[in-house]
Amino acid sequence: MGSLKDSLNQFKKQQEKCQSMLTGIAAKAAPKTAPARKFTPPVADAPKSQVPPLKFSNDTERLQQINNIRRSAVGLQIKRVIDFLYETRKALTAEEINAETYVDMKANKAVFDSLKNNPKVLYDGTHFSYKAKHEVKEKRELLHLVRKYPEGIAVIDLKDAYPNVEEDLQVLKTAGDIWLLCEDSKEEIAYPNDPRVLIKVDDDLKELFRGIELPRDMLDIEKDLAKNGMKPVTNTAQRRARAQNLGLPSKPKTKKKKHEISKRTKLTNAHLPELFQNLNNK
Repeated sequence: MGSLKDSLNQFKKQQEKCQSMLTGIAAKAAPKTAPARKFTPPVADAPKSQVPPLKFSNDTERLQQINNIRRSAVGLQIKRVIDFLYETRKALTAEEINAETYVDMKANKAVFDSLKNNPKVLYDGTHFSYKAKHEVKEKRELLHLVRKYPEGIAVIDLKDAYPNVEEDLQVLKTAGDIWLLCEDSKEEIAYPNDPRVLIKVDDDLKELFRGIELPRDMLDIEKDLAKNGMKPVTNTAQRRARAQNLGLPSKPKTKKKKHEISKRTKLTNAHLPELFQNLNNK
């Protein structure tokens, strides 16, 4: 019994020894693994310093413009200054004009002398300003000026008086204070419409005025207006067609009695009394 137990113990020892030998052999046969290396991200190459493109000064364009203006003809420089004075309507020194127009009058005697003696420029010894043909500043002064010229004043001579003079002329025309008529040369003339102003009328014009007979039908009047480039305010053809569609009776045409002018007749052309010298004493 004792010998059997000894044999079993010896067998276990041999097994443990064999197991230990196999483990050692397996460890020697396994490939050696390289030690883990710490990952470091690749370092990007430092960007090369970018050299900014070569640029001219921001003032180059302005300096070039100044150079071109000052080297231009004297007449062009004078016009540039006069246009500037016309737009601003201010009294300015030579330095102020130079700062805005780049015309250096102090360095260019020809320009300075020409502007000083120009009929469109007023020079008081220090300041330059625009000189209009007629010194008016607003609508009331404009009307007063036109009334000084019963035979008419050219609109082109008024256009440079002040910036909105043309708008004021239209306002005065709409109000009935003046007439704006075109002569044969197509030049517009402003006439005063003032009953206090007496205008001498030539005999041939009187005969022409008295000999004109207006058409009796409004359709004919509207056609004549359109033929002469004027837009009629009324539209008789449209009005009659509308009345016909509504079944309204048309007004019968009656022969008009010749209208004679008497002293009781209200005259709209009171400032032209010579046209009405044949008034009946009624």
